[in-house]
Amino acid sequence: QIQLMESGGGLVQAGGALRRSCYASENSQCLSSVNWYRQGPGKEREVVARIYNGDVTWYLSSVEGRFAVSRGNTRFPVYLQMTNLGPEDTAVYYCNECADWGQGTRVTVSS
Repeated sequence: QIQLMESGGGLVQAGGALRRSCYASENSQCLSSVNWYRQGPGKEREVVARIYNGDVTWYLSSVEGRFAVSRGNTRFPVYLQMTNLGPEDTAVYYCNECADWGQGTRVTVSS
C-alpha cells in the first residue's frame, strides 16, 4: 500500500504563508486526482484543492486566489502553497489520493 508523506505546516501569523508538500513512498497506480483536505476544529473534513490530468486544478471557493496546488512532471510530489492565511484556515491538512491518506499536519494561524 502506498504511503503518502507530508511536510510543512506549523504556526503562522494571519496574512502569512506556508507551503505543504506531499510525497509518495512508491509509484502510484491511482488514476484520479491528488487532493488536499483539511479539518478545522469542530468541523467536518473538506477538500480544499485538487490536481488532476497533469496540471488541471480545482479549489474550494474560500481558498481560491490564496492557495495554489502544483507539481512537476511527475505525479508526486504535490505542493500546496497557502498565502494570505487567516484564522479560518486553522486546521489539520491532509494529502489524499484514492484510498490513501497522509498523516495530516496541523496549520495554526494566529490573529
